[in-house]
Amino acid sequence: MLVSCGPGIAVQAAEPPAAAKPYRAELVRSARAVWGMDAPVADFAGQFQQESGWNPDARSPVGAQGMAQFMPSTADWISQQFPELRSREPFNPSWAIRALVQYDQWLWQRVSGCDGCQRMAFTLSAYNGGLGWVNRDKKLATQRGLDAGVWFDAVATVNAGRSAANWRENRGYPQRILYQNAPRYLSWGSASCIR
Repeated sequence: MLVSCGPGIAVQAAEPPAAAKPYRAELVRSARAVWGMDAPVADFAGQFQQESGWNPDARSPVGAQGMAQFMPSTADWISQQFPELRSREPFNPSWAIRALVQYDQWLWQRVSGCDGCQRMAFTLSAYNGGLGWVNRDKKLATQRGLDAGVWFDAVATVNAGRSAANWRENRGYPQRILYQNAPRYLSWGSASCIR
């Protein structure tokens, strides 16, 4: 599948991995239930690919759990914040799918961007590194004369205090999901940065 990624840019998108296919219907259903019929399903699928490779039993060395790789404290918060997720089951694929799309929407409602692509990049940065860091980075970008509504080539270029390793990992996270992973899932639904 050939996918356009902007003016004059096209990439060859691979097919979704076999590990993803059992979760397609549930992801589409959950995403549309939370975000509406225009939910960026391809972005969420790309996020699961990035987080765990669709492995419901994934555990990271720092303690993140399940397909969505929530830290235990985040899973606790989500289970308290959203009544339909009170069961707190990060290793349950159904819970993880609903929790990821619900948490992404919660973050989306708290960030701004000049368009849907930039706003999703801010959302993903917040998912990966925390909403507080996104806000601090936006403030620093503004102080440096950069457009705080633009992630790529603007806010993504500043660091308001993260360690170098955490900053690099966080900056690559939206790029990998939105431009490398999401094209694989366009047959599942729309994406924020590619058509």
